[in-house]
Amino acid sequence: MKDNKFKTKAIREGYQPTQEQEHSAAIFLTSSFRFDSAEQAAKRFDNKDQGNVYSRFTNPSVVAFEEKLAALEGAEQCLATASGMSAIFATIMTLLKPGEHMVASRGMFGTTIVLLNTVIQKFGIEVTFVDLPNLNDWKNSVQTNTKLFMLETPSNPLGEVVDLRALSAISKKNNIILAVDNCILTPALQKPLALGADLVIHSATKYIDGQGRCLAGAIAGNNKLIDEISSFARSTGPTLSAFNAWIVFKGLETLSLRMQAHCENAKKLAIWLNEQEFVKKVHYLGLDSHPHHSIAKEQQSDYGGIVSFEVIGGRKEAFRLINNTKMISITANLGDTKSTITHPATTTHVRLSDEEKQQSNISENLIRISVGLEDIEDIIADIKP
Repeated sequence: MKDNKFKTKAIREGYQPTQEQEHSAAIFLTSSFRFDSAEQAAKRFDNKDQGNVYSRFTNPSVVAFEEKLAALEGAEQCLATASGMSAIFATIMTLLKPGEHMVASRGMFGTTIVLLNTVIQKFGIEVTFVDLPNLNDWKNSVQTNTKLFMLETPSNPLGEVVDLRALSAISKKNNIILAVDNCILTPALQKPLALGADLVIHSATKYIDGQGRCLAGAIAGNNKLIDEISSFARSTGPTLSAFNAWIVFKGLETLSLRMQAHCENAKKLAIWLNEQEFVKKVHYLGLDSHPHHSIAKEQQSDYGGIVSFEVIGGRKEAFRLINNTKMISITANLGDTKSTITHPATTTHVRLSDEEKQQSNISENLIRISVGLEDIEDIIADIKP
């Protein structure tokens, strides 16, 4: 199925029916697997015979998801994890050792920034934060011991973008691994590996599931890198459950259709917000006024479902608008069929210092909406003052 189109791969890749010839993918809810003999068990544990041993290592439901996502991202291999954060942690802990250095975008998810500032630095790994779009910042932050560039593009919640091809040129020139969080767009809208990235990271909890049902993460890339990260994961246990793997596996089947609908609603909402007197500024890549619109147009097929905007006033005015909504869910999750609304400064980015929030442009009047699949007229009506 290598030559099939994206929508076909999303439906047909990654699963082979069992002897029961089921049409829908089965769920393999088992912690361990039986062997035909003691000799076979010995070979399996010694990696001399292919097959399942223990679900912390491999599970058919998890493998099906990994193979499907790898096909959609254009990767040689994929490793599924229990969450997006465990995917990020496993990547960093595998690729860096004490005394080495990484460069990260300060526009990444708030919890990722906290992880880098606390846990990661306890292991003697140095972290430098830069402005995502500023290629000179990335270039000037390279040290002789720099091993990893890590970023999220577009960023959450402001939709900042970096030129991935140009950043890849910098990373390759310096033998640095480039890891891109593709959570906001998914492979339906952006293919970081084709743009020069070495690894793609996902919180499959978001758009890949698409209905807010479970936690899941993934890392995709070449065989060498994924084998290394898999070895770390096998020993430390950030394993995706078979049930959650089945959910996100099925989520991929409708991903393309859902992302198209999210984008359509998001653009209509952004245009409407841009005309409202109570709105100071709208952050949406699909608007020509966004400073990174042209770069996004080159490396993305659409602009995603996240719309952030600044109301006139501060936290009080932002809270008032959020609290006045009746249909939209007040929750910090994103990527759901249901529209969600949150105040980043006091939720997703609350653990950042005031200085870090200022550097990341997370203001008290900023609101983020993950635009769902409800009728756009109902979404707009719910936001109107």
